Amino acid sequence: MSAVNEIRSTQNRRTDRELQREEATIARKYLSRVPWEMVVWGLGNFVVWLSLWPLVFSGMLPLWAGFLLSTLCCVLAYLPSHEAQHSIIAAEGTKLRWLNDLVGHISTIPLVFPYRVGWITHKQHHAYANDEERDPDITSRAETWWQSIWSSIKGRQPGNQEGYAKAMRETDDPNRERAILEAFALRTTHFAVLLICAWTGHALEGLFLWLLPRHLGFIYNVLFLSWAPHHPANEMGRYRDTRAWKSPIGTLLTMGMEYHIIHHLYPKIPLIDTAKAFYELEPILTERGIRNDRPNKAAA
Repeated sequence: MSAVNEIRSTQNRRTDRELQREEATIARKYLSRVPWEMVVWGLGNFVVWLSLWPLVFSGMLPLWAGFLLSTLCCVLAYLPSHEAQHSIIAAEGTKLRWLNDLVGHISTIPLVFPYRVGWITHKQHHAYANDEERDPDITSRAETWWQSIWSSIKGRQPGNQEGYAKAMRETDDPNRERAILEAFALRTTHFAVLLICAWTGHALEGLFLWLLPRHLGFIYNVLFLSWAPHHPANEMGRYRDTRAWKSPIGTLLTMGMEYHIIHHLYPKIPLIDTAKAFYELEPILTERGIRNDRPNKAAA
């Protein structure tokens, strides 16, 4: 019998209703904060990325340094928009809603990933996590990390009809047409900038400041924000469709995804607070049967 089953079978175990009440009480402590650090992160990261262009073109920054910094910016670009997709910065109808949407739109420009497409597809991911037919992120499922990277590369090739393309084709979300239009505008802008760079003799600048960093940023985000937190992505259900896990490169370099279980349970908890929420909720969540692949401190 597993340790979880032993706990649940003890005579004095708490009822599911009691566990649910305690869980919700603790989670509420983390739900009311505006994550201003994500606003600074999202807008600041975009400003840094944008400033690389004049710095490189003027010769003030070597192209190799611009490439490294642009890649870092692309790696960091998604999560502020992710917070906005969940309306964590400001809910619909509130006076700061414009800031929520601004962060959502601006922060993912380096990735050429439209905010509204992310908003629609991410809602589907949460509703159908690990469902082979309905989860847009199921395309990142793979036995190994390198297979996940290869899947990510294939998924961005022209003509791909799976993943997000399939989700946007089949969704009945009322914002679908607007999202598709915004996606077309952003991708056209990306293509136009690269074309102008090539036409004016700056093909290498276009390659190393945007095209290649964008793809490397996507690979990182798919690997650490999708594949690793859900691996092996073969279970469904509130407490089983993602997990808590321990990364060999640490919490910082995986941008808090080691506690992804908290995000799926309570999507309104800001990313910065998921670790604190996890450790406070861990005993309750263990009783409720979460996938906890982190080392057992008590055993250690």
